[in-house]
Amino acid sequence: MVDTRVNLCGIELSNPVIPASGTFGFGREFAELYDINCLGTFSFKGTTREPRFGNPTPRIAECAGGMLNAVGLQNPGVDHVIEHELPEMKEFFHKPVMANVSGFSIDEYVEVCQKLDACEQVGWLEVGTDPKMAAEVTRAVKEVTTKPVIMKLSPNVTDIAAIARACEEAGADALSLINTLMGMRIDLRRRRPLLANKTGGMSGSAIFPLAVRMVYQVYEAVKIPIVGLGGVSCAEDVIEMMLAGATAVQVGAANLIEPFACRDIVEQLPATMEKYRIEKLTDIIGGAH
Repeated sequence: MVDTRVNLCGIELSNPVIPASGTFGFGREFAELYDINCLGTFSFKGTTREPRFGNPTPRIAECAGGMLNAVGLQNPGVDHVIEHELPEMKEFFHKPVMANVSGFSIDEYVEVCQKLDACEQVGWLEVGTDPKMAAEVTRAVKEVTTKPVIMKLSPNVTDIAAIARACEEAGADALSLINTLMGMRIDLRRRRPLLANKTGGMSGSAIFPLAVRMVYQVYEAVKIPIVGLGGVSCAEDVIEMMLAGATAVQVGAANLIEPFACRDIVEQLPATMEKYRIEKLTDIIGGAH
């Protein structure tokens, strides 16, 4: 019998599969399709201090091997999440959940993280920010929270390992990477960008090799756990990410293509482990180094 359990910042997960923020909402729609308690956990919709309508449409554009999105952090605001989304979530998800936090100032990050830190259901705070502010945001958030802080790193930088080290030195408990890569598509008939925002974040299977490379680099640069994401779509991808250095693995765009993607990966993981003669997933973390 294989052992799929992993430990992320002191919290045990039954498996390392985590739907990524922005692709799973607050879990409700997916819970209507299958029992999402089969997941390790999930990262809910990026939350800001105030409600946000998001960017103008069109917000989504297809591309080979993936998609571009410029949703613009549409969300109901942190107070609504605490008053409505989290209590409703209790009815269908019975594990600690990962709260994804976004903001536009240090004060906003601090306020949103402080509020979510007080919520019993929240196990981790996943914080995505501008690379230039990453260490400063880490330090400020850690001063007001008690739960593990996972800094989500952008790949749109020259040296992701340097930013990872800066976040670690500022007190981050873990890192998640990679966020989306900036891209653009142009409508040939209109001769204008397809997205109203002009540019958007590229996700999907096409970026998987880039994500593996960056996880591998960051694993050699820091000692804190890594959550790997970027183009993961099958159980083999989970194994590969973990060999590169990930303790847990997030699945993003695959959820938008196939709503049962995460459930299927969880179900396929034991057989995939047996195929590659893996008894315990924790034994392979960083195994490619």
